[in-house]
Amino acid sequence: MSDAKVSEMIARVKADNVKFIRLQFTDILGIPKNVAIPVVQLEKALTDGIWFDGSSIEGFTRIDESDMILKPDINTYAILPWRPADKKVARFICDVYTYGEKPFEGDPRRVLRKNLDEAAKLGYTFNCGPELEFFVFQRDENGQPTTKFVDHGGYFDLAPSDKAEDLRREIVLALTDMDFEIEASHHEVAQSQHEIDFKYGDALSVADKVITFKFAAKTLALMSGMHATFMAKPIGRINGTGMHTHGSLSKDGKNTFFDPNGDRQLSETALYYIGGLIKHAKAITRIANPTINSYKRLVPGYEAPVYITWSAANRSALIRVPAARGNSTRAELRSPDPTCNPYLLFAAMIAAGLDGIKNKIMPPAATDVNIYHLSPEERQKRGIEMLPGSLIEANDELLKDTVICEALGKHVVDNLTNIAIAETEDFALTVHSWEIERYLQNF
Repeated sequence: MSDAKVSEMIARVKADNVKFIRLQFTDILGIPKNVAIPVVQLEKALTDGIWFDGSSIEGFTRIDESDMILKPDINTYAILPWRPADKKVARFICDVYTYGEKPFEGDPRRVLRKNLDEAAKLGYTFNCGPELEFFVFQRDENGQPTTKFVDHGGYFDLAPSDKAEDLRREIVLALTDMDFEIEASHHEVAQSQHEIDFKYGDALSVADKVITFKFAAKTLALMSGMHATFMAKPIGRINGTGMHTHGSLSKDGKNTFFDPNGDRQLSETALYYIGGLIKHAKAITRIANPTINSYKRLVPGYEAPVYITWSAANRSALIRVPAARGNSTRAELRSPDPTCNPYLLFAAMIAAGLDGIKNKIMPPAATDVNIYHLSPEERQKRGIEMLPGSLIEANDELLKDTVICEALGKHVVDNLTNIAIAETEDFALTVHSWEIERYLQNF
């Protein structure tokens, strides 16, 4: 970073009367981490970076090579609006480096940058827009999260005196202060379930916004005595929480997915992109749905996709092409849930889409009927396959997919595999409340 940019940033921070700086980054799971520094240390952070112990971060590095450096990205500067005005706190999202100023291969931001560079070599910019759902629950008398509903509304319901509606408004206001362009805010289908949508943009800035969004929502809920969770399926037998992700590729500012003369006004590029997503859907599932709990959501009957198909309107399909055309033409991947690491998800989507474009992979025929109503024989006749049904199955699919493995890099894939194995083994050894209720009294 040039001396002029450093000086300009320091002057801006001083003008904003900021007292503390949070240097944020994410681990391999997409969980935000940070170190706080007083503002007098900002110049050092901007010029030399701040050292930290990478061996203590999930999926980073071994203890014998643990010294790592955080370098702030000045484009991510934002004041945290919920902090006291007389003790202002700002944050920067950081890139992670190792000795010799080398970008760390396990840094999720670096993984996304690498795949964006691959798209740029072909002249493409990848834009995306995720729709984040979340639940808001009560806390108990000890301040611990519960699964008790804060509200009992349904889809698009109004509840002026509802705490959750007030919280949703506070989240929107805070995100707006942090330069989000909020497009919509509404109650979702399930009780205490909500959604806030913000404007699409380039993949890196949007991934940063996803992390910021979750951090802000959880913080503001805590301050209001509630708990916001992005867990995929916190309550059984009702809708889970999704993060439908819209994606498109542009060249020179022009959407390459739109062709006024194409079938459904979709270009060959759009169809190849969809073909790539379908080809690599099983491997992407490991990234899009990264927890044991994620697979409680991916079941028929609760609006989450299960079958690997695409459609121009059908919401039971894995990939949907919304009605908007022109510069808004896009493909919506409906499988991700918000426990995913957005940097890794977007990287995998780019790699899959580019593979489809490079190899001209046409998708199968669109499925414009409710797939849940098809019999197994009908699905087999149409060649419709299912997404993996568990975390370990999805990880096995990832390991078989050389394109997605290469996009993520060996370090990330190895650590994701270790996590999947450990989580699966721990889950298998745990006695769950369902088993106690089912068997303890009867046997």
